[in-house]
Amino acid sequence: MPAPFRLFRSLDEVPRDFAPSAVTIGNFDGVHTGHRQILRCVCEIAGQNQWKPSVLTFDPHPARVVAPERVPRLMTTLDERAALMREEGIRQVLILPFTAEVARLTAEEFVRQILVNRLGARAVVVGENFRFGNKKAGDTHLLKALGERLGFQTEVVPAVSCRGMRISSSGLRQLVEAGDVARAGRFLGRPFALEGDVVAGRGVGSRKTVPTLNLAPRSELLPKVGVYVTRTIDLDGGRSWHSVTNVGYRPTFNAGGGLSIETFLLDPLEGETPRSIRVEFLRRLRDERKFESPEALKAQIWKDVTRARAYFRRLDLWTRQPVLEYVKGDANETVRR
Repeated sequence: MPAPFRLFRSLDEVPRDFAPSAVTIGNFDGVHTGHRQILRCVCEIAGQNQWKPSVLTFDPHPARVVAPERVPRLMTTLDERAALMREEGIRQVLILPFTAEVARLTAEEFVRQILVNRLGARAVVVGENFRFGNKKAGDTHLLKALGERLGFQTEVVPAVSCRGMRISSSGLRQLVEAGDVARAGRFLGRPFALEGDVVAGRGVGSRKTVPTLNLAPRSELLPKVGVYVTRTIDLDGGRSWHSVTNVGYRPTFNAGGGLSIETFLLDPLEGETPRSIRVEFLRRLRDERKFESPEALKAQIWKDVTRARAYFRRLDLWTRQPVLEYVKGDANETVRR
């Protein structure tokens, strides 16, 4: 039976039995496929040595303290990241408050005081671009040298690439902001999603076009304004629906009031309206634009629904097909089922 998952939000909460640990360090925003490779390496090393697979992450993002003008909009909340880490087999996470005092620690002080003395690190696993300590003075070479001196092994995991692009949190943010949610999903290893509470809208859409669920997202990062094929999940009841989601400003109604995220379910909503939902963005359909009348907008919505239904039919056929193995011959490719 696996050990229970433990989450700590300060060094004062960390118990003595946190050690011995195999630990990785980082922000892990999105917990994308590159992050997952690091997490799996942590779990493998921990399992081989009977250590505890662990993560050290930070709140707030260090840039908010050392470079506030460059603070990124985050894809995932800390709780979402912890849940994704748990799925990969991580058993304990420390969310370290990132303060000016932590920022002033030299690379050696950070390793000695936090990783070794407080977390009992026997192995430290990082990506190849890992930097640490005051002014990011430490790199993987220094980390290995400190490990040899302080008694822990260091494992550097190469970066992961997909279709010629190195997978990174910053790159993923650019894809989402450009509306390329399909590509972002491949890099994440799951659909890009927004979670939050269902809130009351202005009621204009339900009276003049179609009823929608209005999402108040917890994430700081939102997709580019437009219309998307989505999947909507009830976070409390587990129900799910195929859906179409508009991220935008409702220009047809001159609604004002800022950006809204409105989701139309392709199947009837049976039972109570969900209180909290996750909207998974699968494919971008079109830009948001102003229509000459609510009737014209409603007609376009049904066109969007038709395209979304076709997308889900193709997806269903694709997932039902057997895996194909392609074998290159001298002249032609043959296929084995």
